[in-house]
Amino acid sequence: MAGTTVPAMDTAALTALDRAHLWHPFTQQKGWAEEPPLFVERAEGCTLYDTDGRAYLDGVSSLWCTVHGHGHPRIDAAVKAQIDRVAHTTMLGLSHPGAAQLAGRLVEIAPEGLERVFYSDNGSTAAEVALKMAFQHWSHRGEPQRTRFVCMRMSYHGDTLGSVSVGAIPLFHSTFAPLLFDPLVAEPGDAEDLRRILAEHGEEIAAVIIEPLVQGAAGMLLHPDGYLRAVRALCDEFGTLLICDEVATGFGRTGTMFACEQEDVTPDLMCLAKGLTGGYMPLAATLATAEVHDAFLGEFHEFKTFFHGHTYTGNPLACAAAIATLDVFEEEATLDRLGPKIRRLAALLEEHVAPLGAVKEIRRRGFMTGIELVEHPVEARTGHQVTLAARRRGVIIRPLGDVVVLMPPLSISDPELEQLVTVTAQSIAEATSASAALALAA
Repeated sequence: MAGTTVPAMDTAALTALDRAHLWHPFTQQKGWAEEPPLFVERAEGCTLYDTDGRAYLDGVSSLWCTVHGHGHPRIDAAVKAQIDRVAHTTMLGLSHPGAAQLAGRLVEIAPEGLERVFYSDNGSTAAEVALKMAFQHWSHRGEPQRTRFVCMRMSYHGDTLGSVSVGAIPLFHSTFAPLLFDPLVAEPGDAEDLRRILAEHGEEIAAVIIEPLVQGAAGMLLHPDGYLRAVRALCDEFGTLLICDEVATGFGRTGTMFACEQEDVTPDLMCLAKGLTGGYMPLAATLATAEVHDAFLGEFHEFKTFFHGHTYTGNPLACAAAIATLDVFEEEATLDRLGPKIRRLAALLEEHVAPLGAVKEIRRRGFMTGIELVEHPVEARTGHQVTLAARRRGVIIRPLGDVVVLMPPLSISDPELEQLVTVTAQSIAEATSASAALALAA
């Protein structure tokens, strides 16, 4: 009935429903059912609250997207105002003010030369759009033989089949090999290896796709300084397109608005998502140069249209959240205030985490941190045990295998940053001691 509300349920009832009906992403359901779940009921700032009222510091920005924290009043107000106007309208044959305004804002802050914005729903679809645009661009240019893509070893660009095809993390992607197209795989950080591939296959290649500076899902693998610039130069030399996937690295994560800025690189296509709406709504964007866009211009009978779209392409609520997110970057000088926090994070990691014997390596760029643990038996699930230990201490983190990832909101305070790192150190010490005991017992 109109006006009714969903009745509150206790944690036990929610647990029963979850275990009976939900299928969680990137989660072994058998293991999930053997552990007590955490139901997030509300959030404020950098803190999540569960259904029992316990507080947890959000150390991964709810999967790398809540750049300004939860419940930011500026973004809240923008979404509430928009919902009083229109919650959704298609962009097939129509437009709306928010979509146009956001496109203009994105072009203003993007690397110079990116002039067109195509909206989709998430990082994976942003990558799919870029791949299809690159392929169709060459077809319209009279080079239909350019059907192949170059990706980096251990790359990740999403979970739909096109984006999986240019992913190269065996654990995530090998199962689907029979369904995928075959990319050329370059060694990240090795410009000569990319040169070899382009020299051998240049006339077949539609684009090189890369996560600039940091390969996130691979465990925060860092590229050497100058590599992205070298990739851009090689793409220019061999006449192919460059796609930069800034889904994880964009919106301040590496210390600048976009990672490409740090090497003065403009890609031909750039993929955005995650922090685009500050974690409020699903929205992605693929930005393109005029050269790419103009290859699709023609008369109706030429069928040069980009035949791709989504029901929620450029959703008005999401665009309102995105515009407000960009407003907050400006009004709160987020990037200017980030520098001292990045230095503080580095110092805290050096003090509390680096000395731990169980830590093999710390990889960090800006606010993106991966703490690789020394090898433990797979069945110990050491990275997962670290997250459970941190949860007991009131901090939410998430591993990539046995790499513990820290990716807090850019708005995190100094005391919260210290809490995040010290709890992470304590949790690593606890979990690795338990894993070592398990190994000895075996």
